[in-house]
Amino acid sequence: MKKRIISQLITLFSGISLLVSAPLFSQHLRKIENTAFNPGEKITYRVFYDSYLTGNVVAGEASLEIKSGLEVIGGRKTMAVVGLGRSRGAFNYFFRVVNRYETYIDEDAIAPHMFMRRVSEGSFKLNQNVLFNHYENIAISNTATVKTVPYVQDIISAFYFLRTYSFENLKAGDAFQVQFFLDDEVYTTQVIFEGREEISTRMGTFKTLRFKPEVLTGNVFSQPYPMTIWISDDKNKIPILAQSGIIVGSVKMELTQAKGLRNAFTSKIR
Repeated sequence: MKKRIISQLITLFSGISLLVSAPLFSQHLRKIENTAFNPGEKITYRVFYDSYLTGNVVAGEASLEIKSGLEVIGGRKTMAVVGLGRSRGAFNYFFRVVNRYETYIDEDAIAPHMFMRRVSEGSFKLNQNVLFNHYENIAISNTATVKTVPYVQDIISAFYFLRTYSFENLKAGDAFQVQFFLDDEVYTTQVIFEGREEISTRMGTFKTLRFKPEVLTGNVFSQPYPMTIWISDDKNKIPILAQSGIIVGSVKMELTQAKGLRNAFTSKIR
């Protein structure tokens, strides 16, 4: 059933692309150099929650996987990425989370052609599909057709796009921006580099780059820069650790497994 739905969405996208952006195949998209990731990569995390009432407990697990092989959408080769997040153990009794995200990222342009979001968090449910037309800068969701900026990202593809950046000459205080589409709006987020740091986790000790990304304030975050992310200081640029204060308590996400990496995992020093 799931494969049939995805196949139908891909067919629908191809038809919309042909109608909206003629002549589709005579136009070109950008080419971004990518030496950080490839199909077959899978990174897995354990999620911890800490509050006055619960103490520090294992709250769930999360993973990001680039499926093997390439999917063709609108005549373009894409990498299919699946992001999963779910609560586990006793945490399920008071706030059960089962989230699935899928994005199809253009292999050359490193921009999404299709995004699917399936969210179940307690009583909150959300099903959203988005088709991106980067020739006309349009995003078509379940509920709206929105004019976007060139090569707008979704919330998953933005992570992979940022991994194509060169971090070699970064200095503390340097910042860069990425624009992404969420809930029928285009947002701009800023990521600030804070410096290089060695950190130790249950998986070992790593050389890392420390960043603070700007987030959307509201029901979860009360300030725009509550989160710190430590990225492997090597060619893979994968998150090793992330910590964030939220309105009630704090959350930590720690790498537990990394498979299919494109490059040697040289940031792990012991």
